[in-house]
Amino acid sequence: MKVVILGGGIAGLTIASLMRKKKWDVVVCERSSEIFNRGHAFLMHGEGLSPIQDLGIPGRTELKTEKINFFSLKNINGREIKHVQLDAWHCVKRVDLIQYLYDLLPYEAVIEGRDFSHFIYDSGKAIAAVFTNGQIEYGDLFIGADGANSKVRETMFDNIAFSATEVKEIVGVAKYNIPMESGGQTFRKYQQKDASIAFGCIPASDSETVWFIQYDAKRYHLQDNNTPALETFTKGLMKDFPKEVQAVLKANNFGSTYIWNTRDFDLLPSFHKANVVLIGDAAHQALPFTSAGTTNAITDAQTLVHCLSTYDEMEKAFTKFYQLRAEEVNNHVLLGRTLKDIFLNPQNVDDYNIPVPLIVKKPKPKSAKQKKVVTITYFTDPICSTCWIIQPLLRKLKLEYDEHIELEYRMGGLLPSWENYDRGIIKKPSDAAQHWEEVSMKSDMPLDGDVWLEDPLHSSYPPSIAFKAAQIQDNDKAILFLRRLQELVFLDKKNITKWEYIEHAALNSGLDSARLLLDMPQKARLLFQEDLALAKKLNVSVFPTLFFSVGPENFIILKGFQPYEKFEEVLVEMIPEIQKSSFHANPESLFAQFHNMTEKEFAFLSNNTRTDSAAMLQRLETEGKIEKKESKNGMIWINKMEK
Repeated sequence: MKVVILGGGIAGLTIASLMRKKKWDVVVCERSSEIFNRGHAFLMHGEGLSPIQDLGIPGRTELKTEKINFFSLKNINGREIKHVQLDAWHCVKRVDLIQYLYDLLPYEAVIEGRDFSHFIYDSGKAIAAVFTNGQIEYGDLFIGADGANSKVRETMFDNIAFSATEVKEIVGVAKYNIPMESGGQTFRKYQQKDASIAFGCIPASDSETVWFIQYDAKRYHLQDNNTPALETFTKGLMKDFPKEVQAVLKANNFGSTYIWNTRDFDLLPSFHKANVVLIGDAAHQALPFTSAGTTNAITDAQTLVHCLSTYDEMEKAFTKFYQLRAEEVNNHVLLGRTLKDIFLNPQNVDDYNIPVPLIVKKPKPKSAKQKKVVTITYFTDPICSTCWIIQPLLRKLKLEYDEHIELEYRMGGLLPSWENYDRGIIKKPSDAAQHWEEVSMKSDMPLDGDVWLEDPLHSSYPPSIAFKAAQIQDNDKAILFLRRLQELVFLDKKNITKWEYIEHAALNSGLDSARLLLDMPQKARLLFQEDLALAKKLNVSVFPTLFFSVGPENFIILKGFQPYEKFEEVLVEMIPEIQKSSFHANPESLFAQFHNMTEKEFAFLSNNTRTDSAAMLQRLETEGKIEKKESKNGMIWINKMEK
């Protein structure tokens, strides 16, 4: 079977490489001879980048990318509205990606200067593509990868209506190095809401920054289409924006800057007709607010090759391709429109509810709990050492009884301050230091009490209030946030009352740290006071304290450290017919479930001896699947298999 690919952009070159890897006969027909000179750079998610990198040939140049770790949205006065950690996003220069893809193909596989005109048909199927220069290319399968203004699509569907251009983008690249924040590179965006103007900048390399301006096309007009006029217009739009924006524009070459008239179209009823199929922007186009275009083009290519390899009949392969891709790309179209409407009508949403302008990974669906459920109200504290050493038990409880329990986290307020503090043997920070060392030795869980000697916490209230602020955003992420706070204080000796460590834990847990900071002083503090009032009402004085209940009158209390068998005993008393779930206890499965584990946790969950567990962990480290982070009284092992 001979495949003719019409369009030598990213979608066309990607699918050509994937097909040639399967030894298929492929030719790429590209209309332009200047394809390397078009475009600047773009964001790509790891899901789109991975299949590209897998095509690499040993010994050849690897694809250059710049990892983008964070997204920050500020108003033009510099106040941060949103600050989140990003998952597997990279900035890629278009010229680098095109060159990388070209190098994967033999010279004769790509023919430039072929501007598609029409098909020659026989018995309802295309048998050849005709180009405006008179050349003809015969084939069995034709793939339209010729972009948003696809001529191939025009031969297949009538009356494809593009949306009106309501937002325009000015795009450029500047010889400017944006300072890196701690933890990595940041996609920065500044927004003047009342004027519907935004500026974004993304590091493309250590010396280049790709930038864009989005503006309301009805309110602002560029009269003359020339470089001086564009520069004047751009700087006029940005006159009230911060110094960093002015610095990027000052370093910019406006000779290569262009205006993009953004638009999209509704989902097509199909991506194929007979033996002609569309991929990438030719098949679907979302507004650029989502940064979905390149990732979608590559995912299309990968999915179509999979379908063609799976099904003998072309029609079945094309139908399955549409089924696998239509819902997702349509969601991106709808998301782009939502973000556009928010941009043009800023009064309809408050600052902190503005979505991150990127596609997000599809969340795993949560199964509804159909069986009888025990509510566990768990009173804890971020600096409670016993709450730390029961982590292995809580994790196993989730693995074996998750469908039967609802775990509700409450903050207990262990350390209001050191003034007149008296809890048994602990009366001052040095007492806490000694106590932690003893707990670590007895429990076999790593705790480093030196934090109380080097940078003692004055109270446990700030991280507790931060946890309540995290719960406002997302309860599951709040639990990850609490775990990260515990790791910082128990293993890394960090004073988690300080904002820098609270923010680090928040970003690392997928939370919006700007929203967290906004919610802490009032909303979260009130929620924390409610927890303290409930703890007082229930006479909670020991941490952890867990209330197991299946109704208002039927509850059992566990206080302090308890063996795992005691947890199970209570659950059986509450629900006599309860059955524990089995789980995969192999290392790969456990690390997929829990991003990191102490040696005690791994041994407990995998049901292995400490000696056998240590050998398994060392093997995984040697294989590059996990890495260890050492602390004074033990270590924690971190999953690298997801990255």
